Amino acid sequence: MGKLFGTDGIRGIANETLDCRLAYRTGLSAALCLRDSCGRKPVVVIGKDTRISSDLLECAVTAGLCAGGADVIQLGVISTPAVAYLTVLNTADAGVVISASHNPYQYNGIKMFSAEGFKLSDALEDEIERRILAEGELPVETGGGIGQVLDGRHCSEPYIRHLTSSVRTEITDLRVLFDCANGAASKTARRIFSRYNIDAAYINDQPNGVNVNAGCGSTHLEMLSERVVSGCYDLGLAFDGDADRCLAVDERGREVDGDRIMAICASSLREQGKLKNNGFVATVMSNLGLRKYAEREGMELLCAPVGDRNVRELMQEKGMALGGEQSGHIIFLDRMPTGDGQLTALEFLQIACRAGTSVSRLAATVPQYPQVLRNVAAPAANERKKAVLDHPAVRAAVEAGEAELNGDGRVLVRASGTEALIRVMVEAGTQEQAEKIAAKIAESVENAQNQI
Repeated sequence: MGKLFGTDGIRGIANETLDCRLAYRTGLSAALCLRDSCGRKPVVVIGKDTRISSDLLECAVTAGLCAGGADVIQLGVISTPAVAYLTVLNTADAGVVISASHNPYQYNGIKMFSAEGFKLSDALEDEIERRILAEGELPVETGGGIGQVLDGRHCSEPYIRHLTSSVRTEITDLRVLFDCANGAASKTARRIFSRYNIDAAYINDQPNGVNVNAGCGSTHLEMLSERVVSGCYDLGLAFDGDADRCLAVDERGREVDGDRIMAICASSLREQGKLKNNGFVATVMSNLGLRKYAEREGMELLCAPVGDRNVRELMQEKGMALGGEQSGHIIFLDRMPTGDGQLTALEFLQIACRAGTSVSRLAATVPQYPQVLRNVAAPAANERKKAVLDHPAVRAAVEAGEAELNGDGRVLVRASGTEALIRVMVEAGTQEQAEKIAAKIAESVENAQNQI
């Protein structure tokens, strides 16, 4: 992995670590690489989320793309998966999203998709990064070689039609509360879910540039949970800032995470004869209960490294159509090239209607081990994170934790690919045991940083 591109593109604090100069050089470098590979003027679609810095970064990336000779279709505020889909639909050479997903508004990012709607290959990311970081000015086009900007805001409707065309079961007779996280779903959720005979209400769908993910959405379910219970809704569904995640809460206000949503979807697909290769893909962070469920139901569960890109690549390698992450990135590869929160919501609503039972009972079919996640501040540089993870004291703490669990649980310590954090995850038979082991390992991580 390079200096700029993490597991989900380039991320940083807007106008600090991610400024207009970097955004411009990213657009210019991408245009030059695309032009070299396709031998003509490339076409790039670009979308953004609702954070206050998205406009300026979109302008800077667009300027770089045009300077490098690419034509740009600006989609406006739209979800990340919509950009992936519309890249393919418009036969564009690449797609760009200006978003920092679930992070606070101060952060932003630049994520790129290939012509197939997938994340860029490592080789192409490396080449773009090499040009961004090169000394001096990059070459630009002149005259007729300069790119133009086209208005693509009307393209959201074909995306919505594509999502709703996948609905095969009548969605009816439910009371549903949607949390749009003051993000990209604010622009499309009503247009999607109002097509069905449900009593739908929406919260956090009034973005103002600084309220995206602020105490709301899939990373902050407290408000949704409270209002589902107080409003007597059948369930709540929450998206994140760029609407590629979806999590649910049941009628009692309890979280239904991505693991349980995946398991429920896998069982539903198998009943319909649509679960390819009788399995699905999760990540190493998925709960041990998900593995137990798959074993019990006779389904194959494969685990990829964290990151929806890693999930999708393993899905393609093993010929599976369903995969995702505990955080709510769920990929239905037959319908979308990347995780799509609003598609996941439609799938889950169909299952809830067919089941004829409460969401709490649906979720209860999938066991969950108590899981504790500790985020420990760490150096931003990947090599420094690795040095911390390799420290003898950290290794010893992990081994001691695993010995205490004695097979009835697990420990996972990893460096975040998008933030200056080391994540310590422990699953155990009891919450108390998980918290105790996680605290000891987190302490070893903190101490190790003072010794390297």
